[in-house]
Amino acid sequence: MRVSGNSIRLERLDSRAARRWAMATRAAFATHRAEIDDLNVFPVPDRDTGTNLYMTLDSALEAAREASPGSDPGAEPTLAGDAAALARATLLAARGNSGVILSQLVRGLSEVIGEAAIGGVNDVEGGTHGIDGPTLALAVRRASDRAYASVTRPVEGTILSVAAAAASAAELAAAAGSHLYAVAHASLSAARLALAATTAQLPTLARAGVVDAGGMGYVLVLEALERVIAGELATDPGPVRGARPRPIALRAAAHPDPAGDDCGQPDLGGPAYEVMYLLSDTTEEAVSALRLRLDEMGDSVLVVGGEDIWNVHVHVDDVGAAIGAGIEAGRPHRIVVTHFGDQERARTTPSAHGSVAVVACAAGDGLAEVFRTAGAVVVFSRPGLRASAGQLLDAIRSSGSGSVLVLPNDIDTQFAAEAAASAAAETGLQVHVVPSGSAVQGIAALAVFEPTDSVQDNLAAMSGAAAATRHGAVTMASKESLTGAGRCHPGDVLGVVNGDVVAIGDELAVVGAEVVARLLAGGGELLTVVNGAGGGAELAAAVIASARQGSPDIEVSVIDGGQATYPLLLGVE
Repeated sequence: MRVSGNSIRLERLDSRAARRWAMATRAAFATHRAEIDDLNVFPVPDRDTGTNLYMTLDSALEAAREASPGSDPGAEPTLAGDAAALARATLLAARGNSGVILSQLVRGLSEVIGEAAIGGVNDVEGGTHGIDGPTLALAVRRASDRAYASVTRPVEGTILSVAAAAASAAELAAAAGSHLYAVAHASLSAARLALAATTAQLPTLARAGVVDAGGMGYVLVLEALERVIAGELATDPGPVRGARPRPIALRAAAHPDPAGDDCGQPDLGGPAYEVMYLLSDTTEEAVSALRLRLDEMGDSVLVVGGEDIWNVHVHVDDVGAAIGAGIEAGRPHRIVVTHFGDQERARTTPSAHGSVAVVACAAGDGLAEVFRTAGAVVVFSRPGLRASAGQLLDAIRSSGSGSVLVLPNDIDTQFAAEAAASAAAETGLQVHVVPSGSAVQGIAALAVFEPTDSVQDNLAAMSGAAAATRHGAVTMASKESLTGAGRCHPGDVLGVVNGDVVAIGDELAVVGAEVVARLLAGGGELLTVVNGAGGGAELAAAVIASARQGSPDIEVSVIDGGQATYPLLLGVE
């Protein structure tokens, strides 16, 4: 490692650093999603580049975590294994043309990392030694080449130009003998310059006074890489250099008033539909023929993948023909069709209030049944396997309502819920997240839900009910740690109140009683006890008996939640 200022720069990018890179990129996509969406004026009317980039990577990281060797606690994570898992997951999760191109960038990086591992670069310490500056330059070049190869008719002034500039700079730095950070920095600097240049390269961008949306996304990828190598904490990197805001006058120029168009529909230009599907049971020859056929039918053709699976993306007027061509080439599945006119109207037309729907996260079968009985669409979300923004977005859409309230029921799921709500808003849905940091707060919030009331009234009532519910839990320590209640050791029983450890003991009932006593210290009328794995009727009875010693009139609700990790979840209203 190299020390620079107060940070320690990495000399090699290993599997753990690469994971931090991926997570930092996802955070950057989430932070700048709306900004990137707003930039996208070329070459098609589906202005959701930022959303597609974020949702693609978010879904891919969830899938890759299960597929990677590092997901097995007994296996040593390897950079090559992680990269290969993420490359395949990104291909399968790709949304829109931006997501497909991102999948090819990841594939190019993965290929070079895998080749380096075979060549011995990553063999040290079970494959965690990582790649150096020259290998990073090779990876960035392969990523650029793969991105170009994925596009039937490459256009300069797009993400392709940015990727190519980044690759050339990385190669020059590596040829000069530069170390890992210098190569990453050179690549990022060149990408920023190339991004700024896209405005002048394309008339559409010049008229709107913006840079290319996909190119901005790739700059975020490289910014996250430089920050991780530099040893910085990967939080929000702030505004992307070269991405200028769009004045209102320029927005009007880029998107003319649709008045006078047939049926009031904006004149979007180009094909009317986006068609995407995965293709399997095919051959290289059939895929090549499919790519040519789709290019004759429409534009923005991307057919990428290899071996057993391909991702197909095209903009066409004849949806049936595009799908039919896929049937002739192999077996299309996970078919998604988007009508650009409907998409544009959804952006500009307020959604009808009608009946409000609820999406609720549940950590166990019993909790899921409680939420489902109350009319909510349920998404399972557990420690170690929390719901992704993509899963929440699918649930929001499946609710069938234009007004949806989301109950994350877990602090660590709150961010994913906010991201899903933002993405849903881009399609015209009115979605709000109720700040429920625990299952008992979610239960309290759902108890005051009125489907026929407005979404705003429900949001206020449910947020108030959640905030008025003090919550606690009983769990087991998995490792030695210093807590607010002292040092704990593996196997100790921990009592938690509002996210802080307040008690350490040997018996579940004793610690549970202490948690309840703390929750009732400020008063309360209703005690909710949610049994989980390792709990049960006897434990609940003991905790309730202890509670009634100090509060004999307390009303009690017992739920068999079935959640893992927490034998007891407790709430007081």
